[in-house]
Amino acid sequence: MDFVHIVAEDKIRKAIQDGEFDHLPGKGKPLVIDEMPGIPPELRMAYRMLKNAGMLEEADNGYRKELMRIEDLLASCEDDTEREKLQKQLNEKLLAFNKVIKKRNVSNSTIFKEYQHKIDRLFK
Repeated sequence: MDFVHIVAEDKIRKAIQDGEFDHLPGKGKPLVIDEMPGIPPELRMAYRMLKNAGMLEEADNGYRKELMRIEDLLASCEDDTEREKLQKQLNEKLLAFNKVIKKRNVSNSTIFKEYQHKIDRLFK
């Protein structure tokens, strides 16, 4: 340990002995563990706000991932019959996703889609 750590540890021990930590809020209660350890600290508040607003539901993320997967397959598909199948799957998934969004009265405008793509890129 370097000098700074030794001094800090000594000050903490002295504060504990003097009872300076006895009346802190939350003393004796379990620690609240951050539910977003993989998200950079500067983005956690924005992520929490989106989650609390119902914009990042797990069901939505499943639909979004599936839609992105199908779109990627479509982009690389060269067979016309396979492309038609994938396009049909994409249309069905989009309809199902839009039903979920409509139930929550959330707009599905292009502005929200662009914003969602930006957020998704940040968390990849």
